[in-house]
Parts: sequence; C-alpha cells; structure tokens
Amino acid sequence: MLTLLAGGTGTPKLLAGAKARVDPAALTVVGNTGDDIELGGLLVCPDLDTVLFHEGGVLDTDRWWGIDGDTHETNEELHQLADAADLDDGPRYLPDDRQTAGRELARWRRFSAVAEFLTIGDRDRAIHLTRTSLLDEGHSLTETTAVLADALDVDLTLLPMSDDPVASLIHTDDGAAGPMHFQEYWVGHRGDVAVDDVEFRGADDAEPTDEVLGALEEPVVIGPSNPVTSIGPMLALDGVEAALDATEVVAVSPFIEDRVFSGPAADLMAATGREPSTQGVANSYPFVDAFVLDNDDDTDLDRPVVRTDTEINTAADSKRVFAAVMEALDRV
Repeated sequence: MLTLLAGGTGTPKLLAGAKARVDPAALTVVGNTGDDIELGGLLVCPDLDTVLFHEGGVLDTDRWWGIDGDTHETNEELHQLADAADLDDGPRYLPDDRQTAGRELARWRRFSAVAEFLTIGDRDRAIHLTRTSLLDEGHSLTETTAVLADALDVDLTLLPMSDDPVASLIHTDDGAAGPMHFQEYWVGHRGDVAVDDVEFRGADDAEPTDEVLGALEEPVVIGPSNPVTSIGPMLALDGVEAALDATEVVAVSPFIEDRVFSGPAADLMAATGREPSTQGVANSYPFVDAFVLDNDDDTDLDRPVVRTDTEINTAADSKRVFAAVMEALDRV
C-alpha cells in the first residue's frame, strides 16, 4: 500500500511511474481541495479533477487542465453575453455576505460565472454539474469523488483531503482589495501580484476524513508539488502532520537548488517566510524521511537523498523518477 499527496500537476505526473511499480488497487491519492472554487454555482475541484481526468485517460496533457478535445461553447457564450451586456471581465468574486451563504463546502471561494475566468469545457462542466448535484443530494465530497472516479474507470483510490471547506487565500501588499482566492491570483492575474501572505481559511475548523487518516498510515510520497498551496492546505488540517511524522515519507523537490521547475512556488515560499529552494522545501517538511533531488541539485540535506533527472514530461520520465522514489523509500 502506498499513498501520494497530490496538488497541481507535480504528483499526477508521477502516477504513470507509480502504477508501473505498484498495483493500482494498492495506491491512494489524497488531493488538495484548497484550490476548489464555486463558479456560477458549480463546485470545481482542480486538483482532484487533474487526477480524475489523468487516470480516466481524458486529461488534456498539453495544458494539464480539462478534458482533451473538449468543446467550449458554453464558455464562449458566457463571454459573448458579457461583452454584449457590457459587463466587466475578469474574476468576479461574490460579495462577502454571499461567501458564507448556500452550501457550506463552497465557503470563501464563490465566483460568478459572468465572463467566466476559468476556461471550462463542455464535458468538463458535466463533471462539475454532476459533482454539485450529488453534493446537493446530501453526499459528501469523498462519496461524490468516488462516484466520479468509478464513472471514469479510475483504478486507484482518490480521496479529497477533507469534506469541510478550506480556501487558499492570497493576501497582497495592497490590503485595500482584501485577500483573493488562489485561482484568482494564479489564473485571473497570472500570478502577477505581489504576495504578502497565504491563508488557509477554514483549516482550523476542518478535519481530514477517516479515509485520509487511514491512508496516511501507509508510506507516503509527495511529488514535486508547490509546498505552500498544493501541500500546505493538507498540512494545515489537524492531525495530518502528526500522521506524516509517524509514517515513512519521501518527497521529490520541485526545485533544482533555487530554481523552481514551474508555477508560483518560489514567490509563495518567499512570501510566507521560507527560502525558495530545495533547502527551503526540506525545512518546510521536517516529517520527510528522504528526498529525491535532481542530478544538478547539490543541496546537502540532513536526510537520505537519491538523485536522478527529476524533470517529468513523458511516461518514461515518470517511471525513472518513481524508481528513485522507491529507492529512497528503501533507504528510510
């Protein structure tokens, strides 16, 4: 049995290698839900969906977002209507008093669908319609995710980190605008915002599910994911870090020394007072027992290290990096 923590694209890129070494029935993926948003009344779970679509064989792996070959007629019509009605474009965060109205799971992350700022395909939207409808029927996010995974013939176990709302909010140095949701920061503003801090709103009251805590009793792999907004929301949940401290954990660094592979990890680590580097990742993960680093990363860590080429673009790359992960687990 093996558990992977997934946020962004880093860990999903490891799954081809994991499934080549471990029976999929013995694999569990715990997905970050801090990036989730409610868009036009539909709950969108980007990190869960990346795994769902990847393992369902439908992911657009050019963008690592959405369904390959999807049409976008609804998205296009939303923008045409916004233009015709002279409605402002961009992320339209609902007013504060609407953020805690309606379904509890969507708290602090509610957006209007007017001039939709996420490009959601038509088949992709059907996933969100089904998910939201199942939630409104009374099913938990864990139960709903299992239904969708079964529908897409996913052969591993996919778990949301919690059935409670947690929102990753970005505080900017212009505090007058208030915090913005991570999706507004990263997609709406392309990360071109000066970050002052990151908050995981709701994490103090949210709990990991029993299924997640059970999965964390097995050896754990953390892929080259953003330590702040991909893994941080999970660590903010009571009991998760203690569970990781009690089991075997291997992490793949998303950095080569101080150079990040992709995404906003460097900016967000600096904004939260961490060194944006492999050393900073190690300092952020005191529970990790061994690391996989790139061949060009000479960082000297106080834990076992296995080195390989850690860039993952193909299934062969995934298998190579996961082989290093398994070697690192053997050294723990």
